[in-house]
Parts: sequence; structure tokens; C-alpha cells
Amino acid sequence: MTRSSENGRTGRPLLALVLFLIAVFIGGALLAPWLYHALQAVAPGTKLARTSFARVVNRSLLLVALVGVPFYVRASGIRRWADVGLDPRAIRWRRVAAGFALGFVSLAAVCGVALAAGGRALSPRTPGQLAGHFAGALATALAVAVIEELLFRGAIFGGLRRAMPWGAALVASSAIYAIVHFMARPANPPQIGWLSGLRVLPTMLGGMAQSGGLVPAFLNLTLAGCVLALAYHFTGDILTSIGIHAGWIFWLKFYGYLTKAVPGVDPVFWGTRKLVDGWLAFVALVVVLGAVLLIARRGRSRATGS
Repeated sequence: MTRSSENGRTGRPLLALVLFLIAVFIGGALLAPWLYHALQAVAPGTKLARTSFARVVNRSLLLVALVGVPFYVRASGIRRWADVGLDPRAIRWRRVAAGFALGFVSLAAVCGVALAAGGRALSPRTPGQLAGHFAGALATALAVAVIEELLFRGAIFGGLRRAMPWGAALVASSAIYAIVHFMARPANPPQIGWLSGLRVLPTMLGGMAQSGGLVPAFLNLTLAGCVLALAYHFTGDILTSIGIHAGWIFWLKFYGYLTKAVPGVDPVFWGTRKLVDGWLAFVALVVVLGAVLLIARRGRSRATGS
């Protein structure tokens, strides 16, 4: 193989990712006003119609990303399910379960410490309400974890590993993951026209300049992305990552419903209803990172017989 052809093969995933991200952000921003006005027309006066424009922009970006993933994957030179870390013929459910237990317990500990120390307080809920929200949060966690792990770890991290050292791919993919999940929700524009999505999109990152923005919230999201990418890199598939991610998402969905803010408490340390935006969550993420590295080390030791 010549040097030029090798450079072409390694540069292809990087170019595909750049074009994919441009299409997602510009396409999603342009699509958002259409979706927003469609909600007003289809469901006037309902909770759905009262969805903030920034939230619609966020969901529009995700929709365009999901539609564009098959094109990005093919442009990156990925041809098999195994190339994105998911082989339907060899799904190891024990890895999913072990990952879920790790993710679930880590943020359950954050929840327990916050409640015990007075960083958050329980919201008054009936057992029926809690059961219903528990089931909904669990279903959402499983679905979102599969979709996002295929996108961010399987497609983006997996594609970038073809174009650069895996450590650089890990940091880049984790930063992209954090940016997408960090977007704030500014107030609706006075008028929503067809270019409003492009105007609002830059302001959706405005939360990074606020206290507790870049640190610890953005740092936590980047670290979470690194943990999930490392689990994929060391195991060779995204099953453990899916499990960890699902355990985390469950608490992200359930924590805000289960608890309420306590006046006078520092949200930068304890976090808000989002749970993962405080220093306490950072500690839990570091523990999970250590567990993933320890498991990977033991796995390599068994493989080499040492």
C-alpha cells in the first residue's frame, strides 16, 4: 500500500466526521423552526406545543444525527456491525448487566449522599407515582443508551480511531459528546422564523461561561464520555458501555423527580436536579473510571496468563 493511499484511508473518517457534524448542526438548526411550528399546528394548547424552542433545536439536532449516521458510517469505511462495537451474533448480556450495575450504583451513591447530607431533599410523591416514573426512566435509559453508544462510541470514537491515535480519538469524541449534552436552553426568541435556529444555536452554549459551567459540569460530561469510550476500547464492544450509560441515564431521569432543591445549598458541589453537574458526581465518575481501568487490567492479565 502506498503512503498516499494509506493517508487517504486514515483521513477519510476525519473528513466524514467534520462533514457529519456540519450537517447535524446546520441541518438541525434549519429544521428546528419547521418542527416548532408543526407542534403548534398539530397540538395547540398542549404541553407538547409549549416545548421551548431551544429544546426543539436540541431534538432537531438529534433527529438529523440519527438520520445521518448511516451515511457517516459508510463514508468512514465502516461496513459491519462489529466495526461499531455491536455484533448481533455475539451479544454478551452479562456485560450489559455488569455495566448497568456499575453505572446505577455509582450515581445511586451520589443520590444517597446528597439526601443524607442535606444537599437535596425528597419530593413528596406517592408510591404509584414513583413506580410509574421508575419504569419510564428505566425504559428511556435503555433506549437512549443504545442509540447514543452506537453514535458516540461506536460510530464517532470508532471512526476517529481509524484516523488518529486512540487516545486522541477518545478525547475528541468525549468532547463532542460533552458539547452536545451541555447545551443550555435560553428563552424563546420574540419571533421564530426560519433562521431562528441558527441564531439561537450559539447562545445554547452560553451556560459554559456561567459559574459551575465549564467546571465541573462540562468536565463531568467529558469524563463520562472518556469512561464509556475506554470501556468500549478495552472490551472490544459497546455492551459494557451501554450498561454503564443506561445506569447513569436512569438516575439522570429519576433523580430530578425523586428529589428537590434545598435553599442555601451550593449546587456547584451537590449538583442540581441534573445530578451530574456537581463535584460530588465528579468523584463518582472517577471511581467508575478506576473500576473500568482495573477490570481492563485484570482482563489483560488473564489473556496473557500472568
